Amino acid sequence: MKKLLKQYLPYFKDYKREFTFAILGMLAVAAGTAGTAQIIKPIMDDIFIKKDQHMLLIVPFALVFVFALKGVGRYIQTYYTAHIGQDVIKKLRERLLFHITYLDIDFFRKRHSGELLSRITNDISRIQGVVSNIIPELIREALTTVALAGYVIFQSPKLAFYFLVIMPLAIFPLSKLTKKMRRYSRLSQESTADLTERLEEVFSNIEVIKSNSSQKFEQKRFVLDNMTVFKYIMKQTKVNALTSPVMELLGALAIGVVVYVGGMEVINGNMTVGSFFSFSAALFMLYDPMRRLSGLYNRAQDAVTANERIMELFNLTPSIQGGETVLKEAVHSISIQNVYLSYGKHEALKNVSLKLKKGNFYALVGDSGAGKSSLVNLLVRFYDPTNGQILINNQNINSFTLESLHDKIAYVTQHIMIFNDTIAANIAYGKEVDETRVIEALKKAHAYDFVSKLSNGINTVLAQRGSNLSGGQKQRIALARALYKNPDVLILDEATSALDNISEKKIKDAIAELKNEMITIAVAHRLSSIQNADTIFYFQSGQIVCQGTHEELGSSCEGYQRLISSLKK
Repeated sequence: MKKLLKQYLPYFKDYKREFTFAILGMLAVAAGTAGTAQIIKPIMDDIFIKKDQHMLLIVPFALVFVFALKGVGRYIQTYYTAHIGQDVIKKLRERLLFHITYLDIDFFRKRHSGELLSRITNDISRIQGVVSNIIPELIREALTTVALAGYVIFQSPKLAFYFLVIMPLAIFPLSKLTKKMRRYSRLSQESTADLTERLEEVFSNIEVIKSNSSQKFEQKRFVLDNMTVFKYIMKQTKVNALTSPVMELLGALAIGVVVYVGGMEVINGNMTVGSFFSFSAALFMLYDPMRRLSGLYNRAQDAVTANERIMELFNLTPSIQGGETVLKEAVHSISIQNVYLSYGKHEALKNVSLKLKKGNFYALVGDSGAGKSSLVNLLVRFYDPTNGQILINNQNINSFTLESLHDKIAYVTQHIMIFNDTIAANIAYGKEVDETRVIEALKKAHAYDFVSKLSNGINTVLAQRGSNLSGGQKQRIALARALYKNPDVLILDEATSALDNISEKKIKDAIAELKNEMITIAVAHRLSSIQNADTIFYFQSGQIVCQGTHEELGSSCEGYQRLISSLKK
């Protein structure tokens, strides 16, 4: 709890004006609460016992004033603390997403997207309660407790002693409950993340689910995850619900002792009836913020656990770091020298060497898992070689900034990504939209024919994941996005796999026309798309075992011949 407060209290320094108003509101609540207890004394002593009519005129106005003071103070405090809390959480969520997007691609391949969604939404929402509610309420209740404690000690140090000695006994059982609360909170958050993962998986694979009529199967799996969330939330609720009875029992014990001792003081004439009732009222009021303080501490355990999970992500740093050199000149050569790449214990590439030059079209072929995509991953620096080096224009690829490197390389993956935005925004993704360039890129990708027939043309909004496009249309949009960059290196990873023969031929013609302007690399299983490649590299078990033209490999490379034969069957 202390660590959590230390971490988030500094955020408040950016909101000096709002925090000042919030503190003034809290002081007004504390003063109004103490004032309410003080008014009871003249009501009892001056009005009911002395029958003072002058005081009878004053007290109702005083009552209205102290309650108005409390009400206005609470409103000001609530509004400004909510403003601070919501703005801090907004910034925290933005900062976390920004940080995550810079982590290595390996991180995303090992983490389920549902878990990340849960951290950015559910976990941060739990922290929101700390900044928006718990910290402000903690300050308000602490100020109220101090004000009332000061008042009861001022009224009767002797009676205050009994209450203030017994109440600290609550610390021991509350500390036990706090430990349980933190444990169940972590389990609750982890199970909520699992539930989010399950939902994300269902929605991402809805076509598979419906085509197999496996809704009942998915429902059973969801019911189990949902029940786990329910179980841990109820355990949290159970522990949290015990806090109030423990405090009430000890509070009743302390107040019972005070009533007995105070009653004896009144009977013996050491204290007036009004003073006793005023003291008792302040005591009852003091018990309430103390009980809320213990409840706040318990509630904070949920946020402590959520914060630990979020800090786990913030503490991660990418191993792929850009250099300091901006790659300004055109890429005219790429040299891959004795490169090895391992994913854990699996060696994906073994001593691979090759040279690529501008104006040539290169193809990477081979069985699945042979190392083709692994080599492409190195060129876009999703990974760095375990051994060996990659040179661009005779300079190590690691020396260039990632942003300038990616400006020169256009990468069309086999997993087509379409954003829920206009076609123009999808084509110019990450850059300013130039409609002339967008249309030019669409034409080169053989996509303008179908785009121009849409009701809003290039301003047509595409659905999430491009569900309102066919597979071939999505691939052509992705290719147009790559061509919009005017890249020096174009990488096509199965980029024509969903195209019909006519569309594929037109894209081949487009690539042929652009060939002299760039280095073109295609990863392919369909040999029809790479037969006109200047050089074909045949991969097997992470190594290049053959290289040459289609005709050369067809007559001299056994593996390539086997690949041709398998595709003819």
